[in-house]
Amino acid sequence: MAVTLKKGQKVDLTKSNPGLRRITVGLGWDVNQYDSGSDFDLDASAFLLGAGGRVIRDGDFVFYGNPKDASGAVNYGGDNRTGAGEGDDEQILVDLQLVPADVEKIDFTVTIYDGDARRQNFGQVSNAFVRIVDDATGQELIRYDLEEDFSIETALVVAELYRHNGEWKFNAIGSGYQGGLEALCQHYGVTVN
Repeated sequence: MAVTLKKGQKVDLTKSNPGLRRITVGLGWDVNQYDSGSDFDLDASAFLLGAGGRVIRDGDFVFYGNPKDASGAVNYGGDNRTGAGEGDDEQILVDLQLVPADVEKIDFTVTIYDGDARRQNFGQVSNAFVRIVDDATGQELIRYDLEEDFSIETALVVAELYRHNGEWKFNAIGSGYQGGLEALCQHYGVTVN
């Protein structure tokens, strides 16, 4: 049975699941009924971060435009442009044993593609969640349902995996940002051209 978390809660991932290697980080959401005249395209991303909370290399930003980091540890599972259907809308695959030693945490984010121009924000999104699944067994280990109302934000830091005393832990973050993907890239030190 999965551990269900609230915003700000942290839980051990690998200590209580010995031998855990490959996980799927599933992110899902529903779009509320609205008419902005544009499709609503949400995108998941992962930022591999060093000691200072910033990327060490620009390639440590995994998203639809860079689907794999150089180590092969983190892989983007594909772009769902509508969010239609049940279950995960987008997935990020992580091989915990391949994560470079200089990466201390991996932040998982969701942004609204062209949200400012389309006048869209996360207040128009409901039932958002992130979950961790053990790839070997298919078992859901952790789930965090975002219950906050992000009425002006176009980017969310949903959760993070971080190393602590040689083990991986999960932190339910749920923090919103204005400025979409570009704001997150600046926050994490990714060079934006």
